[in-house]
Amino acid sequence: MVTVTQGSASLAKMLHIMELFSEAEPVWSTTAIIEALETSRSTGYRYIKALHEAGLLEAVRNGHYTLGPRIIEMDLQMRLTDPLLLAGQGVLKDLVDRIGHSALLCTAFRDSVLCVDEYRAPLSPENRFSRGQRRPLFQGAISKIILAHLPHHRLKAIYARQQSEIENSGLGGTWSDFRTTLGKMKKDGYALTMGEFNPGVYGVAAPILTDQKTALGSVGVAWNESERRDVEVEHAVLAVKQAATTISERLMENQRR
Repeated sequence: MVTVTQGSASLAKMLHIMELFSEAEPVWSTTAIIEALETSRSTGYRYIKALHEAGLLEAVRNGHYTLGPRIIEMDLQMRLTDPLLLAGQGVLKDLVDRIGHSALLCTAFRDSVLCVDEYRAPLSPENRFSRGQRRPLFQGAISKIILAHLPHHRLKAIYARQQSEIENSGLGGTWSDFRTTLGKMKKDGYALTMGEFNPGVYGVAAPILTDQKTALGSVGVAWNESERRDVEVEHAVLAVKQAATTISERLMENQRR
């Protein structure tokens, strides 16, 4: 049992190297990686060597690394086989064609929401949320509607860990208030936000549901009020809910095959 635990901890620490790389810091030296891991040099070198041999890290110059080409290959595999992406094929484009807003497809990832697909409309808002980016569970329609459909036990765990963030986001100052706010979103079948990331930008999102009525993800649209004053919110809500229903039904149908 101890061996398994130690092995899992070692694997987690090695994979943590992948999380060090970012747009702001795309290249890391061997020394900096080992310091960030707070591990021995021999262990750090072993981790880096394993990731490099797997193609997950690429040497750009002596002792410096960036993310490797295997990740690009894996991304293609995801695009070709991911059930959520397959179920959403064509839906985002149809949504943009129908109402003229940029559309996003997202999934829950840890205590956050990850964008997995997008279709951009002309005049889409600046600082847009794009494939591969994450946002917190407590901000934005695309996140809040997923949060509203998480299982009760997971919501309890999230609330226990992040009570202050939940209160600061306006979702409720107590567990009861939090559940009431989410319950209304769940009953409505959509979330509507305004200016939570960018001033003047509306967001509407609806959940992509399993047969157990928990959310695998969400589909949503966003538009800038100053550039699109012709938008009818009710029309956007209806279109987004229909798009989410289409993806949900496709997912369940594909699982039955």
